[in-house]
Amino acid sequence: MGNRMLRNIVPPVLSVTVFLLVWQAACKMFSLPPYMLPDPLRVAERMAEDSSLLLKHVAATFQLALMGVAAGVAAGIIVALILHFVPWLRSAVAPLIVMSQNIPLIVLAPLLIMWFGFGLSPKLILLVIICFFPIAWSMLAGLRHAEPHLREYLAMIGASRRQMLLRLELPASLPYFFSGLKITTTYSVSSVVVAEWLGSSKGIGYYLYLKFKGYDIAAAFGAVACIIALSLLFYGAAALLERLVIRWRPRTGEKGGRQA
Repeated sequence: MGNRMLRNIVPPVLSVTVFLLVWQAACKMFSLPPYMLPDPLRVAERMAEDSSLLLKHVAATFQLALMGVAAGVAAGIIVALILHFVPWLRSAVAPLIVMSQNIPLIVLAPLLIMWFGFGLSPKLILLVIICFFPIAWSMLAGLRHAEPHLREYLAMIGASRRQMLLRLELPASLPYFFSGLKITTTYSVSSVVVAEWLGSSKGIGYYLYLKFKGYDIAAAFGAVACIIALSLLFYGAAALLERLVIRWRPRTGEKGGRQA
């Protein structure tokens, strides 16, 4: 267990460390001005100077992203179940759902703000639109691809549609669901940042907007670092939840498990 954790943690830590060292060395070697590309140490110093303000804005973004993920996941599960039980509806609305995902955020967010104002509502609506799709489509695929032989067996012994869903289809859809969840959690943070950039009085997107307007590039890089950290936090939480829920899946490299 310990060796496996080290193999998973050490390579990304080393790659990030090397990247930061190269960045620092390049800034010093080419004497790049801070207003063009600040070095990592300057970015860290600027983050420390603005730590209390950053913490407040990061907390606001985290809260909104969490609400958006929860609402998007709920909407995605409901949509997946409805489309699974009503195949003709799936054929009818699938193009509309796909179309909704092809509208750029930079277009959709201002429209929602114009229709619903600058409060919480347009941001949550935007997050639900963005977050529900990976959940709905992934889970729908899992529900449809449950083991055919088990489906036939349950039908043969007289299982009801509800029993079929609870005993076969929902468990089979869990790996698909968590694949969609990991995508959704990553999208949620970037979507919140776009919404905050376009119309908000708090959040890391708002902070980033102010720093760009003030040409405070080091602080802007610090905000980007916070956005990356939040995205990794959400992704890691989704991955951890998957490991806790799907205990029956064999792990790669374990004795008797499925090899990659």
